Amino acid sequence: MGLLIGMDEAGYGPNLGPLVVTVTVWEVPGSPRDFDLWAAMADVAQQSPSKEPLKLQIADSKQVYAPGKGLAALEKSVLSALRLLGNSPATLGELSDGLKSQISNFKFQSPPWLVGRNLPLPTEVDTSLIGDIATKWRECCRRGGVTLKAIRSEIVQPERFNALVREYDNKALALSRTSLNLLRSVWNPDDEQPTLVICDKHGGRNRYDDLLAEVLDDRMVFSVGESRERSVYRVGSTELRFQMKAEANFPVALASLFCKYVRELSMQVFNEFWAEHVPGLKPTAGYPLDAVRFKRDIAGTQARLAITDDVLWRER
Repeated sequence: MGLLIGMDEAGYGPNLGPLVVTVTVWEVPGSPRDFDLWAAMADVAQQSPSKEPLKLQIADSKQVYAPGKGLAALEKSVLSALRLLGNSPATLGELSDGLKSQISNFKFQSPPWLVGRNLPLPTEVDTSLIGDIATKWRECCRRGGVTLKAIRSEIVQPERFNALVREYDNKALALSRTSLNLLRSVWNPDDEQPTLVICDKHGGRNRYDDLLAEVLDDRMVFSVGESRERSVYRVGSTELRFQMKAEANFPVALASLFCKYVRELSMQVFNEFWAEHVPGLKPTAGYPLDAVRFKRDIAGTQARLAITDDVLWRER
């Protein structure tokens, strides 16, 4: 048996709302480099949209979700995957708590818009449908000899994001360190089990060996090849690939959906909080141009509520 691990992020660019990084871990028969997880999951998932109610669209979240399209397609995949792990979160809080990794930093308090507010789940999909999909998915896994081992996320709110950027003096490095520490929480580099880790590239970065060495306590990291399209390394029995369009791989695509789902729900709660305090306020997705407008519109209320910029606004 081998391990297939996929990792992705959502919310790196916005000024408002969290950065979310997610890793999914799958045990597969034989070598993970040779195993086709798409083929094994073909009865329950595909990359293109499907009209079959018990079939999931697992792909880059940008293909699955768009503003105004609704969260149903994301929600079906995310909550069905959690059912495979025996988890059925009834609220956003339970979802977030269930995804937390062991590296989560509890030094920062939850922002005001998350305190005492618990968005019920599911938001759009019937619970019974989630159960039916999960049953079908379990059968796919049984036939293919596949096991979903873990799904973990780092949900980095603005105050913590700002602290990381100040610590590393670099936004891209903050993302890379957060991602690799999350990976380390689900992956033992000393395990002799063959493992393939696939991650979406972090911006324009082509070299990751120095970062890997840091999170691996200076274990030997062998560079197989580094290029604009893909950078590949070996650590013991593990191959790590940082590549463009990594969402073409099933474990990464599912991680992408988790990231987007958590971020969209977080922004829904964020917008509801501010709309209660500023009647007629237009909601925001948190991206730079509109975020500036939103911050201007809430400025008086932000001051009255004594919410600092450090808690609200990501500096970079």
